[in-house]
Amino acid sequence: MEEIVLETKDAVDWSYRSEGVVNLVLAYTGSSPTFLGKVMRTKKMRNTGNENGDRSGNGLTTQEKLIWGDIKDLVSCQNKEIAEYLFVKHVMKPLLGHKYVNAGIPLPVEKEFLESVKTIVTSQRHSWRANAASVDTNRNFALLMDDLTIFSHGQIEDHKPCLTVEIKPKCGFLSSSSFIAEENVIKKSISRFEMYQVLKLRENQISHISEYDPLDLFSGSKDRIHKAIKALYSTPQNSLQVFLNGSLVFGGFRGGICKTTPKLELAFEHILKDFFKTEDDSGVRANTFIELVTETVYASGALDQLLNVQKLDKYNIEGAIHAYYDLVDKPCKACQELESSKLSNQFGSMHSIPQDEKVNILKDFLISSTAIDCSVMISFRPIETGLSRSSSHGNIHLESTKQEFEYKVHFIDLDMRPLKRMEAYHESDKKITKTYLEMLKKKKGDQPQCF
Repeated sequence: MEEIVLETKDAVDWSYRSEGVVNLVLAYTGSSPTFLGKVMRTKKMRNTGNENGDRSGNGLTTQEKLIWGDIKDLVSCQNKEIAEYLFVKHVMKPLLGHKYVNAGIPLPVEKEFLESVKTIVTSQRHSWRANAASVDTNRNFALLMDDLTIFSHGQIEDHKPCLTVEIKPKCGFLSSSSFIAEENVIKKSISRFEMYQVLKLRENQISHISEYDPLDLFSGSKDRIHKAIKALYSTPQNSLQVFLNGSLVFGGFRGGICKTTPKLELAFEHILKDFFKTEDDSGVRANTFIELVTETVYASGALDQLLNVQKLDKYNIEGAIHAYYDLVDKPCKACQELESSKLSNQFGSMHSIPQDEKVNILKDFLISSTAIDCSVMISFRPIETGLSRSSSHGNIHLESTKQEFEYKVHFIDLDMRPLKRMEAYHESDKKITKTYLEMLKKKKGDQPQCF
């Protein structure tokens, strides 16, 4: 694979699949056996002229080299794409489990190839996406990965459709950190997702509050997992999307469905008619879909592994931010914001701990942040009862339709978080909590008083 360099003529074989804030994903549509069943992830650049990256230069900062110092390949790497590949390979893959993570392969690309790709995909993207950022044509590498929305290396077998669910689960635990301020104690009982919904509604990012709660999805209780999947289906927002044989058929991150209407549900039911053996009664296939995802999340145990990695953060941003300011050798803004009476020994003790402890606190926080913001992809393929099954995939029996399915689970979007983002995390946390508390106060004030 290392000898292959994608050139201008190869661009026609790649088409737009999806994109996030930083990356654009292309699916292979050509006939080369090398690329069948593959997708390519390439970087975007803001159209303002400022690069989307968070670091000056391609290498790690001096402080980041301290944090990731035990991974020599990563510390010495001067190419951003290779560094991110090494982070997934050496940090996230061992933590989340080798069977759940595909790090991909760095693939050399010519500037002319990326320029051709940019021209081809512009018309396939949402206009607001294209206006905000375009393909970064100054990159030397893209990341080649397995297409997780299909089975069998791109060969979709006859009569065996592949259904793939992509979920952004978000944070599945409540912090019990002693560094959470007394006025923010609400964070110990309400999920960040639930609080963030209030801010998103206020800022018109969403039109409906989602009933989804990550604490349900990560609970280990089948009933609560079912409740979570049902809520995601009702209000997908940017947390759920579904693919059939590699094509997006429901949802769509960043500009997707805020609320599932009867019309959308009817269309989804029709799409599922060849996947589930059910009657044509309204709502049956959607309920079967929710049941299948629930059973698989419960049986696979993959989210237990993800939750363990999320829980590496023991200090919450309210504690970790103090370690950050010390490591970058700046005056601690977090302490400056506190009243002198609240400058308790706990913050003093944080600033006086050895540097290697501060490094570990920040390392765990950044790894946890990656695990909180990642996506989980679950792909299903029906199998005939009694036929041989793949040993590399899990199997689920769905009693309601008397069907059996193969499934595979993978975690994606495991990018390394830049250390400098700590300040943005802190500001965002304060804004989310403040907005939620204001909502509670207003709600309380609106209630009739009893005398």
